[in-house]
Amino acid sequence: MRKLFTFALTSLMSLALHGQASHPILALGSPAPNFALPGVDGKIHKLSDYASSPVLVVVFTCNHCPIAQMYERRIEQLYEEGSKRGVAVVAIQGNDPKATTTEELDSSDIGDTLDEMKTRVQYKHLHYPYLYDGATQSVTRAYGPQATPHVFIFDKERHLRYEGRMDNSYRIEMVKTQDARYAIEALLANKPVPVTHTGVFGCSTKWQDKEPLRTAYEQKLEAQPVTVEPIDAQGLKKLRANAGDNYTLVSFWATWCGSCVAEFSDLQDTFRMYTDRGFKLVTVSANMPDEKPGVLRLLQQKHATSRNLLFASDDTAALQAAFDPKWQSAVPYTVLLGPNGKVLYSSLGSVDMLELRRKILAAMPSDYSGFNEYWKNP
Repeated sequence: MRKLFTFALTSLMSLALHGQASHPILALGSPAPNFALPGVDGKIHKLSDYASSPVLVVVFTCNHCPIAQMYERRIEQLYEEGSKRGVAVVAIQGNDPKATTTEELDSSDIGDTLDEMKTRVQYKHLHYPYLYDGATQSVTRAYGPQATPHVFIFDKERHLRYEGRMDNSYRIEMVKTQDARYAIEALLANKPVPVTHTGVFGCSTKWQDKEPLRTAYEQKLEAQPVTVEPIDAQGLKKLRANAGDNYTLVSFWATWCGSCVAEFSDLQDTFRMYTDRGFKLVTVSANMPDEKPGVLRLLQQKHATSRNLLFASDDTAALQAAFDPKWQSAVPYTVLLGPNGKVLYSSLGSVDMLELRRKILAAMPSDYSGFNEYWKNP
């Protein structure tokens, strides 16, 4: 998970070089900026809804950041425990989804839109209020979170008494200081907060002014060539063996297959999400060899930058058997292969894209085992 540390470094550099200048953090002692934001529950949540709580905790977080993912369960625990003591905990997703490139989703199954937030909450069985500010970022600008997660804690008069990290480590087994909890306990006891500010570590906030970076990424992507090459039985056997440490998704499709065409773009997005981690996508067209012009035309329409192959013979049955002797049916047929050909996922018919992406994320190597475990345990 090399990009995790790139994200973190970007966050720290943003904070040091221009983050505080262009998007300053709310000053300690300031009143809580007002908000009225849509939540994953379909309701509009307002600051005034939490007026009776002696302490208000606002956590800026998101879906796509692996550090934020490590804190979802901790936010849930804080919400559940706080509810018993009158403490209000609210999470806000403040990233502009249009300011995030596809390759920045290399640690996630989805992005940061409101609908995708609903998907994550359902998948992880989360109950805390999770609000969306990605459309205008007006609330996010008022608070000034520098990375995800970034915690803001207000007293009963709604003055800011603590901002910073939740605790000292995204690796739960290495947590030694519970900074946010210390602040909450102090406020509940009507005592001064012992530490009022800590640095934050995570993925930098995706501000609207970063949208040109996504445009540049898409222009670079459009400039990449799209090709298709023939593959024979021996080539298919080698493809199936997937020798070495590769993680390869093989998608068999055809231009005449409506469900194949319908899922093609999502498969390409999946490839682009994880390609920097060594993930490979190979599309294999089951069209006849003389139908190559139509195959290439569709590949170009979908801007398929993956490795693209076409059956080199009209003996479809023999080519299918070369890859998988048990495959005697139609397309789409999709197989995720791990090192040395281990089958990690297969689908005869349309792919469950979320299930597939979660299988990929659970299997591919990362620097911290907790990142993989997150995708193994809903």
